[in-house]
Formats: sequence, C-alpha cells, structure tokens
Amino acid sequence: MTDNQQQSTSNPATVTTPSEREVYIERVFEAPPEQVFAAFTDPELIPQWWGPRNTTTIVEEMDVRPGGAWRFIHGMDDGSETAFRGVYREITPPARLVQTFEWEGMPGHVCVETNDFEDLGDGRTKIASTTIFHTTEERDAMLESGMEGGMNKSFERLDELLGA
Repeated sequence: MTDNQQQSTSNPATVTTPSEREVYIERVFEAPPEQVFAAFTDPELIPQWWGPRNTTTIVEEMDVRPGGAWRFIHGMDDGSETAFRGVYREITPPARLVQTFEWEGMPGHVCVETNDFEDLGDGRTKIASTTIFHTTEERDAMLESGMEGGMNKSFERLDELLGA
C-alpha cells in the first residue's frame, strides 16, 4: 500500500499473501454479521459502497444463489467504464459467501473468493477473505492493478453505509 493510500484509509484491511497463489484479507466492521452480509448480497446496497467515491457502480446482474451470476459495471469520473463479474458458489447467510471473481480488465483470469463473516460480539464483524488465483503471476497482477487501494476505499464507504 502506498503512503497516499494509507493516509486516506482510517481502518485499512490487512492484506497478506500466505501462499504463491493466495491473497488473504481481514477487516473488522462495526456492524453485526447480518448487516454486513446484506451489504454484500443486496443489489440495492452494492452501488452505495462498491468502488471508490469517484466511481458509480451499476449492478447489471446479481442472482444471489449458488450458480447465479453477478456483473457490476464501474463508471469512472472520466467517462470510462470497467466491469467485474462472477458466479456464486456458496451462500450461507450471514456466515459465508463464495464466488468466482473476474475483472474484465484481465479477461480469462478467474479467481475464487471466499468471504467468511465472523461475529465478534458487541455488534462487530470480521470479514476474512481468501482469494485463490491460478498462478502467482495472476495474483501479483491483481495486486499491482490497484486492488488494495480500491478495496480500502470501498470499505470506507461500507463503513458509512453501516453507520460506523
């Protein structure tokens, strides 16, 4: 994470690479698991937090069930667009969400993302996210794409939505 990204994020996620093909992320939210899980699975809520502030997110498709597809389009302030898509594999409210993830800027490079929502008590939830890539090169390319900074900016917006 660059110094600029660190300064703009009051509660940054912890990002590690525990294996050659894996990215592991942890972040605590000041909301119960049901509320955090809903923010990840409700198409009405996704545009309110997914992506940095200078973007708009359009939920083109979001069929939240095993085998259901999702696709989000990010509109940038310069008029350009990029999109992300995947397929839901496992949905266990409010504890687990497993899906594939593909940034259309790197087509054909599909990873599997597992999000575990842990109830910490006192109305707090820890998200532990593990993403498995096909190769180390794919993992490193995603990290170099600015994923960490964009994710932390999204999480700041999610904090606001959750009322933290």
